[in-house]
Amino acid sequence: MKVAMAKQMHEIDDAAINQYGLPEIALMESAGHRVFEETFKTFGSVENKSICVLAGSGNNGGDALVTARYLFNHGAKVKVFLTGNKTHRTDSFNVQMKILREMGVEILTLETDRSWERLQVALKFTDAIIDGILGTGFSGEIRESALRLIKIINAVGKKVISVDIPSGVASDTGAVDETAINAACTVALGLPKPGHFICPGANYVGKLIVDNIGLPGDLLNEDIHQTLIDDEFAKTLLPMRARDVHKGSCGKILVVAGSRGMTGAACLASMAALKAGAGIVTLAVPESLNDLYEVKLTEVMTAPLPENKSGIIGGKKALENLLQMAENFDAVLIGSGLGRDAETLELVKKFVCTIDKPLILDADAIFAFNGSVKDLKKCKQIPILTPHLGELAALLNSSVEELRKNLILNVQKIAQDYRAIIVAKSECTVISYPNGEIFISALGNNGMATAGSGDVLAGTVAGLIKQTPFAPLAGVYLHGTAGNFAAEKNSEGLTASDILENLPLAIKKIRTLQNF
Repeated sequence: MKVAMAKQMHEIDDAAINQYGLPEIALMESAGHRVFEETFKTFGSVENKSICVLAGSGNNGGDALVTARYLFNHGAKVKVFLTGNKTHRTDSFNVQMKILREMGVEILTLETDRSWERLQVALKFTDAIIDGILGTGFSGEIRESALRLIKIINAVGKKVISVDIPSGVASDTGAVDETAINAACTVALGLPKPGHFICPGANYVGKLIVDNIGLPGDLLNEDIHQTLIDDEFAKTLLPMRARDVHKGSCGKILVVAGSRGMTGAACLASMAALKAGAGIVTLAVPESLNDLYEVKLTEVMTAPLPENKSGIIGGKKALENLLQMAENFDAVLIGSGLGRDAETLELVKKFVCTIDKPLILDADAIFAFNGSVKDLKKCKQIPILTPHLGELAALLNSSVEELRKNLILNVQKIAQDYRAIIVAKSECTVISYPNGEIFISALGNNGMATAGSGDVLAGTVAGLIKQTPFAPLAGVYLHGTAGNFAAEKNSEGLTASDILENLPLAIKKIRTLQNF
């Protein structure tokens, strides 16, 4: 499924109306009816239910007016409250308002103190609220009257169904100025928007329902470069294995990771590569720690590297060994728990810019390029970077706050500028390719905010390199799905090892999806 920016969604609507001849009021009718259906489903019946409908002056408000009509026709006690600039109302909006007036639906405009008092009384006794106040056209600073309305709605604590996006959430960025409607359910119209998945906006969405509202299918796919990594998409990411595969053909992965005090990161990353289906994984580690890894790991082979300090790799000899070793592998993951000693970081930069192999850079390997991010373009193959937002901000000498101002476009620009695949880890993982294609994953849960989770992701991506050309996308899907399986048992108490152990179940889910 594609994910649309506000401008793209507007262009789709415009094309449906002007190129295909689909009347604007027909789209409004379809949208409003879909919101009604979800409201009906919430209660099982809306007969004798009191429902307040809040309608702004845009077509989002018009959709809410259609919902009000269907609710009224099914026996609900409906009160409609209008807000926003009257001069912004479209012809379609005015038609819907006229219909409601002719039907005898109570409509009030929030202009006087008396109308605001009546709203507060109505909200006190209402069973549900339809939010059609702002919609996807909103961005930036919220108007005082809209802010007042949103605060009143949130304060009553009633069930809210939002039309397209909760009012107060910027659809392109997920930004929230001061607050937004706290929806129990949001019915996204046409396509989902980034603000449905990116926090803080995602915190206000509730249950997300996506409906194409009858828009022509080809309009929902062409010239949109943002794709949601969902189950339907995941079916295409991991080809079935041939019967005659062997460990050598499933991927030989070299993992360069670990240092004194951070041995766990190397274990998680290397085991994740195996759990993701790689045939052979070798972990290159500081030589003084090799015996420890020999005990901790059974299926992963180890390779001791010369040290510059106890438990920390570095120096010319270690670099030479790594370069020679890498020639025998299909891909290299470097950085998990590697440490930030100056000689280690220098080794990383020289190694990364020298080898001609698929590369995954995680954690300290990304840190090595802080202040010299342009050197990533020296890589002989396009590298895959798996930073969390703090690491990505540091790489760019920026801040997480700056990145979040427009996460989608910022990650897209970084991938294009530095010729890299960026897997930006957060509550919503954003993957960008140098060609501008963006992929968004809302998989995962808040229990995955645990040490080592990122090491498992990096290892998962590495383990998939030989199995699929879409390793970053498949890796993110498997990691998020495994995290969700782990959360079913352990909730917020899950650990990175729990994610690791559930990777085979996540692969099994893909295979199940492919078979049905």
